[in-house]
Amino acid sequence: MSWLQRLRIDKFLLVLISVVIIASFFPCEGIYKVLFEHLTTIAIALLFFMHGAKLSRENILAGIGHWRLHLVVFLSTFALFPLLGLGMQWLVPGVLTPTLYLGFLYLCALPATVQSAIAYTSVAGGNIAAAICSASASSILGVFLSPILVGLLMHTQGGSSDTLHAIGKILLQLMVPFVVGHLCRPLIAAWVTRHKKIVNITDRSSILLVVYVAFSEAVVEGIWHQIDGWSLLAILGCTIVLLAIVILINTYVARWLGFNTQDEITIVFCGSKKSLANGIPMANVLFPAAAVGAMVLPLMIFHQVQLMVCAVLAQRYAKKVAKEQAALGTSGAKPEAK
Repeated sequence: MSWLQRLRIDKFLLVLISVVIIASFFPCEGIYKVLFEHLTTIAIALLFFMHGAKLSRENILAGIGHWRLHLVVFLSTFALFPLLGLGMQWLVPGVLTPTLYLGFLYLCALPATVQSAIAYTSVAGGNIAAAICSASASSILGVFLSPILVGLLMHTQGGSSDTLHAIGKILLQLMVPFVVGHLCRPLIAAWVTRHKKIVNITDRSSILLVVYVAFSEAVVEGIWHQIDGWSLLAILGCTIVLLAIVILINTYVARWLGFNTQDEITIVFCGSKKSLANGIPMANVLFPAAAVGAMVLPLMIFHQVQLMVCAVLAQRYAKKVAKEQAALGTSGAKPEAK
């Protein structure tokens, strides 16, 4: 086992950090900036086209009847997180700068991630069908709800956000490619399945391109004069506390409402995730180019922390589920479905 695996560090995060460093020393400017901006627009459209093509209606229908579970996940993603984000205002300016606080508000408005939520639910022995449905629905609804939440949250903080204009840009640059990709699924589903590695490379390359362009602009505007080592440490600390609170609340709410362990796992993992894949491209659409770099810093750090924490949590849940199944096998009883 490599040291990266022991520390549970996402290799893609290391690549992201490398891109940030490259942008810090070699930002794209002038004609190259215009070229990269056009490439970014194309890459984002391709990214969401592939998301639409990968989405299976069969998987969504398989878990759509579990409405109580989906409601809990939905409220965690689009209500609990934003409320906690607003509560972080008291950390400004002592712990967080106003810009980083807005970055956390943006993080809290995002939909759940799809792939890692489903993957960890599977590893932990949770309700996979419900996880697929909840995570996919969150991703789709987030295209509409996230810009509205961003507008509402940042309006309360005196920020500027033209919500209707933002939704129009989201529809044009993100939702249209997504819908077209999903409509094309009968034609290209087999190809997408056969070439998953190529699709994944396309996804990640698109994110890296957006990050490079965003941080190039941010570096030119002097981001590293505004954000120092203390600010990065503050982001890490706030991220850990925010994630811990959400996981604890989701766990106790799931138990209070009488969900079984498999459903509890799904609620915890789907209700505590935030999507880097959706968040970075969406920030590129919603915010001025100079602001994107600082706005996505909390998201990038939260992404890594959620992967590390949920990897440990998934192993613990897997052991718990195994013990429950062994006990049920001994008694001959069947688990109660909620």
